[in-house]
Amino acid sequence: MRSGNPALKDSTFLDLGSGAVVRGGDSVMTLNGTVNKTGFLLLLSVLTATFAWMQVSTADGIVGAGPYVWGGAIGGLVIALVTVFKKTWAPVTAPLYALVEGFFLGAISAMYNHLYEGIVMQAVLLTFGTLFALLFAYRSGMIKATENFKLGVVAATGGIMLVYLASIALSFFGIQIPMIHESGIVGIGFSLFVVVIAALNLVLDFDFIETGVEQGAPKYMEWYGAFGLMVTLVWLYIEFLRLLSKLRD
Repeated sequence: MRSGNPALKDSTFLDLGSGAVVRGGDSVMTLNGTVNKTGFLLLLSVLTATFAWMQVSTADGIVGAGPYVWGGAIGGLVIALVTVFKKTWAPVTAPLYALVEGFFLGAISAMYNHLYEGIVMQAVLLTFGTLFALLFAYRSGMIKATENFKLGVVAATGGIMLVYLASIALSFFGIQIPMIHESGIVGIGFSLFVVVIAALNLVLDFDFIETGVEQGAPKYMEWYGAFGLMVTLVWLYIEFLRLLSKLRD
């Protein structure tokens, strides 16, 4: 796996039947095209996030956030899975993912901001600051996605996902994994570790997209690459919210 992001991995660019790289002829994936489509997806998510925020934020507090949170989360997951298995649909499903995920982000952000005023702007600035800092470091050669680097990030990402899945499964039985979700030293340390791993996934995503451009992937892979980058950015933003909330506590 080239990326810890399950949407972005080496086999994405391969014809699984023959093992040959899938090429798109004259209409091929470009870096500028992927950047533009990523910006478009971000814009779509901001629009629906703003709508959701305005709907759930009232003078009396947060009202009716549940449908936006759960609808956006579950809908985003379904569309993401469809996109992963039907990459040719990415020009349609990637914008849909951004729109649906925006509802989730807007509602959850309003809830956090109600509890910790100003935390959302801090998380947004940290997310995009991290994105541009790592992009600069990657393009300048300060950070290289070596095989050992990829292996370490992928392994750490998998470990985090297993912890989260176990936490969700145990919560159905009223059991909570101690300390890591609390605001103590262990909880803050865990969130800081997760933020670092999520950020390092951006480096692997940059490498994945660059590889697709070099290999002449089909044009629709611009949408798929932008979708994969969105998945990482959403994760990073949520983890920044969690970290900042623990620090506030």
